[in-house]
Amino acid sequence: MAENVYKMVELVGTSTESWEKAAAAAVETASKSLRDLRIAEIVELDMQLQDGKVRAYRAKVKLSFKYQPGD
Repeated sequence: MAENVYKMVELVGTSTESWEKAAAAAVETASKSLRDLRIAEIVELDMQLQDGKVRAYRAKVKLSFKYQPGD
């Protein structure tokens, strides 16, 4: 079996609707420039507030992808 190396990045996705959509936004955006995404881990959830109301949901996501020389 060949040995593989994976790289991790941390992103913050946002949504005005939910944490789930915020996390999905981070993954979908990352998939446009990163190849071979493997794992997405939710690290932290928070909300941006304005005038005592929720303005946006934020999800901090760690993503791993297969490392290719030259990346």
